[in-house]
Amino acid sequence: MKLPVDLTTRMYASTDRLAKVCSLSFMSIAMGNFMTCLGSMDDKDILMNTTALAILVITVIANFCVQVIQMRFFLSRRKMFAEEIAASVFMLLSLLMVTSTAIMVPTTKRYLESKYHEMLKMASDEQILESMEEGGFNIDKLRQMMKKYWVMAETSSPQFVIARSVTCTASGIICLLTAVVLVQAEIRMVMKYKAGGITPSTYAWSSKWIVLTQSIGVAVGTIAPAIRCFNAIKFKFSENGNGNFKDEFKIDAYWTQRLLEWKESSLPLQIRDRKWRKLIHNMKGLILSFLIRVQILILLCSKGVQFIFLCFVSPIFSCFDCIKMCNSGQSQVHGISESEPETQTEIDLSRYVLLLEGEAELPQKIQINICKQVDKLIQTGKRQQPRNLISLLQKVGNFTCLKEVDTNQVPSLHSQEPPKCWSLPLVMLTSIAVALPNTPKDNVNWLIQSVDEGLFYVKLIEKTLDKKGNLVNSRNAADVSWVGVELYRKWQDNDLHETSLNGRSSTETLQELSNKAEKTILDFKKEKDFRMENPLNWPVKVIAANSMYRICQGLLIAYDGDHLQPDGRLFEQLCNMIANILAACLTNLMRVIIIKCRRKAIKEKEKNVREAAVLLGETEEILQILHQHRTRLDPDESEFNGQWCNLLIKRKL
Repeated sequence: MKLPVDLTTRMYASTDRLAKVCSLSFMSIAMGNFMTCLGSMDDKDILMNTTALAILVITVIANFCVQVIQMRFFLSRRKMFAEEIAASVFMLLSLLMVTSTAIMVPTTKRYLESKYHEMLKMASDEQILESMEEGGFNIDKLRQMMKKYWVMAETSSPQFVIARSVTCTASGIICLLTAVVLVQAEIRMVMKYKAGGITPSTYAWSSKWIVLTQSIGVAVGTIAPAIRCFNAIKFKFSENGNGNFKDEFKIDAYWTQRLLEWKESSLPLQIRDRKWRKLIHNMKGLILSFLIRVQILILLCSKGVQFIFLCFVSPIFSCFDCIKMCNSGQSQVHGISESEPETQTEIDLSRYVLLLEGEAELPQKIQINICKQVDKLIQTGKRQQPRNLISLLQKVGNFTCLKEVDTNQVPSLHSQEPPKCWSLPLVMLTSIAVALPNTPKDNVNWLIQSVDEGLFYVKLIEKTLDKKGNLVNSRNAADVSWVGVELYRKWQDNDLHETSLNGRSSTETLQELSNKAEKTILDFKKEKDFRMENPLNWPVKVIAANSMYRICQGLLIAYDGDHLQPDGRLFEQLCNMIANILAACLTNLMRVIIIKCRRKAIKEKEKNVREAAVLLGETEEILQILHQHRTRLDPDESEFNGQWCNLLIKRKL
C-alpha cells in the first residue's frame, strides 16, 4: 500500500498509475476475504482489528484526496483517474461492509451459542430414548447421530452465518466489480499506453512487479467472495422463486442490537457532576442513534444491491434449472435413475439447522451437502484404518485373561497400588513378548506395529474418560516405557532383544524381568521418599516396574496352574492376551465418539465432530469385530482395567 499513500514521488508513467489502482483493488479484495474471519474472533479482537483496518483505509483515502487536491489543475490529463476513484470508493464500501458485519457478530454469536446448547440437549435426550428403546447404539445409528451434531455445528458456525449474510453478499459483489475495474484498466493500459515501455518513475522496474503480483492476488482473492456471493444469490433465488419480495427489505433486530445496548448502557466514566453526566449521556445517545441509522442505511443499500444483482442473474439460474430438468428427463427416458439425494436419509435433519431470527430455512440441497461432508470425513477415516491392529483383534476370544494379567494372588510390594489403566499392561505384555526366546523377528515387529496402532486409540480413550486425572502418572509411565520398547527394544535400560538371545526358557525370562522390576521398587522404598506414601505421586519408572512385577508374577502363577503353554506357544498366548485387553478397552470407543460430538465448547464444536467422524471411519471395522465379542457391561463399570477385572471375578468368567 505504499504507492497510494506516497505524496512526494512524482508518478506520471502508466505502470505507476496502474500500480496504484492495483493496490487499492487489492485492499478491497483483502477486506472481502477478511470478513468471515470476524466470526472466529472474540469481542475485543473484533473491535481492535476493525479499528486498525478503519485507520488504514481512512489514511489511504485521505492521502488520495490530498493527491487529488494537489493535482486538481492536471486531473484532465491524469492517466486512469476514473479507475483510481472507483477503486477508492469500492475500498471505502468494503470497509463499511466489514464494520456493519462486526457490529452484528457479537449479538449473533450469543444467540447461536444459547440456541446450540438447547439443540444439544434435545439431541442428547433423543439419543438416550433411542438407546433405551432399541437396546443400545449400532454403527448406523452412530452415523445418523453424527449427522445431527454436524448439521448443528456447521449451521451455528459464526463464519457460516456471516457467509450467508446480506453484507457478505454485497461485499462479494463489490469484489467482483473491483476486479472488473482492474481488468478494464489493465486492458486499456496495454492497448493504449504500451506497458512494456521504460518507467521513468523512481520506482523503476519495481512498479511492474507490483502490478503483476497484486493482479494475481486480486484474481485469486476474488474467487472466495464471488463463490459466497453466488451461493447466497442462488439461495435467495430458490427462496423467492415466485417473485414475492415483500419482506426483502426488512431489517432484523440483531443488526442493531449491539448499538442499542451501547446507547442504553451507563457511562464508563466516573463523573460526579450530574449535569455533565446527563450532557455526555445525551451526546452519546445522539451519536449512537445516528450510527443506528447509518447501519440501517448500509443494510438497505446492501439488500438493494443484492436484489438488483438477483434480477440480473435470475435468468441465468432459470436456464441452468431448465437444462438440468431436461437432462434428468432424458436420463429417466433411457432408464437411468439418478441416485436419490441423502435427504432420504432416514431422519429429517432440517429441525437441527440453527437459523437466526427471521432467517429463511436453508435449501434442501445445502442441508444435503452438509450431511455429505460427514460421509466424506468417514471415508477419509476408512482410508486410514489400522490394518495391523485389526489383524491382531482377530485373535480376540474372551476377557478372562485380564484376571491373569492382574491377579489378587500376587502379593503387593507396597500397602497401596497405583490406579490401573489400559495402556500400562499392554506395554508390559508387549515388552515380555519381545524378550521371549526363539521368537521370529517378523512376528515381534508385527506385534509392536499392532500395539502401536492400538495405543493411539487406548490413549484417546483414557484421556477422554479420565475426567479426574487419576491416571495421568500411569499413562505417562506407559508412554515412557513404550518409547523404549518401540524405538530401542529396551525396558528401563534392559535390552529385551539381548534377553531373548540368551537362550533361557520362558519362565526364566519372566523371572528375570520380575526380579529387575522388584529391585527397582525396593530401591525406591529404601530411599524413604515422601512420594512413596501416595501411589498417585510415584515416579513413572516405579509405576512401570510395579506393573511389570505384578504381570510377570501373575504369568508365573498361571504357568504353575497349567493355564499357559511353555516356551514356543507363550508368544501366541501373549498376543491373545494383548488382543483381549485391547478389545476390552476399545469397547469404550463408541462412548468416546459420542462424548466428542456432545462437547459443549462452542469454539471447538466443528473440530470435535470432524475428529469424531474420522475416528468412526478409522474404527468402523474394529467396532464390528468388538460387537461380536462384547460382554454386556454397564458403561460406567467398563472404563478401566481394574473395573473389568473386578467384574470378571464377580461374574466368574
